[in-house]
Amino acid sequence: MGHDRFSRYMISGLALFAVLAMLVNAAWAGAITTEVAYSFAGDEDGEYPATDLVRDGEGNLYGTTVQGGDFGGGTVFQLSPSGVHTVLYNFAGGADGGQPYGGVTLDSQGDLYGAAVIGGTGGSCVEDGCGVIYKLTNSGGTWTQTVIHNFTGGKDGYGPGAGLTLDEQGNLYGMTPTGGAYGLGVIYQLRPDQGGGWRLSVIHTFTGGLDGGTASAGRLLLDHAGNLFGVATVFGANGKGTAFKLTRRPNGTWKMTTIYAFKGYPDAGLPYGALISDDSGNLFGTTYYEGANNLGTVYQLSFRNGTWKEKVLYSFRGGTDGASPISNLVFDQAGNLYGTTSEGGAPGCSCGTIFKLTPGQHGNWTETVAHAFTNAPDGAFPYNGMVADQSGNFFGTTVHGGDDGEGAIYEFTP
Repeated sequence: MGHDRFSRYMISGLALFAVLAMLVNAAWAGAITTEVAYSFAGDEDGEYPATDLVRDGEGNLYGTTVQGGDFGGGTVFQLSPSGVHTVLYNFAGGADGGQPYGGVTLDSQGDLYGAAVIGGTGGSCVEDGCGVIYKLTNSGGTWTQTVIHNFTGGKDGYGPGAGLTLDEQGNLYGMTPTGGAYGLGVIYQLRPDQGGGWRLSVIHTFTGGLDGGTASAGRLLLDHAGNLFGVATVFGANGKGTAFKLTRRPNGTWKMTTIYAFKGYPDAGLPYGALISDDSGNLFGTTYYEGANNLGTVYQLSFRNGTWKEKVLYSFRGGTDGASPISNLVFDQAGNLYGTTSEGGAPGCSCGTIFKLTPGQHGNWTETVAHAFTNAPDGAFPYNGMVADQSGNFFGTTVHGGDDGEGAIYEFTP
C-alpha cells in the first residue's frame, strides 16, 4: 500500500486502526462544529492525505496525498472555498518522485514546493529511488512539475518526508529522516541560482549523539532573526529525542545547538510534530510517547536566564481523552492551543481527536476534547495539524475515514 516509508517517522508499535464507529458522545459537541469539507474517493482522486494544509489569499487549500492519482504515486491537490477539489499533479513514482508526505509550501508567486520520499534519479536506495524536492509552477491554470533536487542516499540523505520551510531570499530548508554520513538524517538548504537551477547544501548531519537523530516529520520553524528550530525524534543525552536551534554564522555556515534533551517518563519524549512559537518566543510542540501516562504530551520551551527550560503542559490519558499526538499545534486568536491526537477519542473507534488547551493562572493549562473523530463520515486518524483562516476556522486532514474511507479534509469551528 506504499506506507513503508512512514515507519521512518514512527517508532514500532504505532498502529493504523480501521474500525467503524457511528456515534460520538454528545458531550463533546457543544457549540463546536466539525464538518467534512471534502472526502477522498481514492484512485485518481487521491488517497491517504498525510499532509499539512496551506491556504492562499483567496482561501484555496493545498496539500498532498501519499497514494492514488492517475499513476498511484500520490497527488498534489487544491480545494477551493466552494469545495471544488482539483488534482494539480499526479506522481508517477519514477523520475518525478512519489509518495509526497507533508504537504506543500506556497511562495509569493503562487508556486508550490514539496518533498516526495521515493523516486527520482539520484541514487540507489532501499526503495524505488531516494526521493526528490519538486516545484509546481502555475501558468494560466496549467501546473508544471520540476524536480529541483534528486537525493542520492549519500551525504545528502534520502527519503525526505517533512514539509519545506521558505525564507525571504527564496531558500528552502528541510530534513530527511535517514541517510547522511551517519545514516540518521540531515538538515539541508536549497538555494536558487541565477541560472534557474538549485544547489543543495547539508547544513547539519545528525550523529545520534547529543544532537539526536532521525529528523521529525514536522517542518522547521524559521524565526524573524533567520534562526531555524526543530526536533529530532530519538537519541540525544537521554535517548528520547531533542529540540534544536540552527544559527547562521557570518561565513554562511550553520551552528547546531541542542536546546533541550527530552528525558522520557514523566517528562516528554519522542517528538514528531513541528514546533510553533508565540509572540514572546516560547516554543510549543507535541510528543508521541512518554509523559505521565506514556501516551504523549504537549510541552513548552521557554528561554530564561540564558538557558532553555521545558515544561509539560499536558500528558494524554488515552481512551476518550485521546493519545499519541503526531501533529503540530496552532493558536487561536484568544491564545488557546489546538492540536490533534492520532489515537483515542470515540469509544469503539479510537480514531483520534481535536483537543484544546486553555491557559490559566500560574502557567497551568486545561485540556478539553473539542472533537472525537468517528471514521465515517467525519474521518479517522488526524496525523497532521490544522491551519486557520481569517475567521478563526481551522482546516485539517485525516488519513482514513470520510465517505469512502480514503481520508477527508475537515473544517473545525471552535
